[in-house]
Amino acid sequence: MTMLDGRRVYTRAELMDAHGLGRSTLEKWFRERASNGHPEPAGTVGSQLAWDAEAWDRWYAARRSGDVPPGLVTRDQLAARHNVSRHRLKQLWADRASNGHPDAAHRSGKALYWDEAAWTAWFTAYEERPPGEDPDDLVTLADAARILGLAQTSVTVYPKRPPAGWPEPARVEPLGGGKVRRLYRRRDILAYAARSRG
Repeated sequence: MTMLDGRRVYTRAELMDAHGLGRSTLEKWFRERASNGHPEPAGTVGSQLAWDAEAWDRWYAARRSGDVPPGLVTRDQLAARHNVSRHRLKQLWADRASNGHPDAAHRSGKALYWDEAAWTAWFTAYEERPPGEDPDDLVTLADAARILGLAQTSVTVYPKRPPAGWPEPARVEPLGGGKVRRLYRRRDILAYAARSRG
């Protein structure tokens, strides 16, 4: 706890740690304080600006209770919590059509918010894919089971009794004896994984 003139204060580094906020977000809020009501600094601690903890907490609680539903996070919060650069997050978002990145769950002006549970499930599956596997590759049901971390036998019923959100096959190949092989796009399976784990 940092004290200044007998009162509890936050430095920017403490706000980043306590709330999972990015430095760029905090700096932007401070720059725009004339329009958003951000508190003025209470002084400095060393060379860092510091804000009265009670005043900042009140301001932040009011801001959060605005129009953003609970459980949603910004790109800066994802970057801080998952140790991923903003640049990489922007790339993943730009490539969402091919990598299955979850859509934004809420938009407020230019700000995007994601369901943290769904995003985390998607990102975990995305990061665990073996290197060199393209999201547009076609995979079998057995491959889909491996991607989803399920037993191979558990997904064999999916084509006839699909769970909610199960993707349509990208291609169906006839085999002997009236059987078929269904092939799915890897990105569709990753997107299903994100939705079902979320």
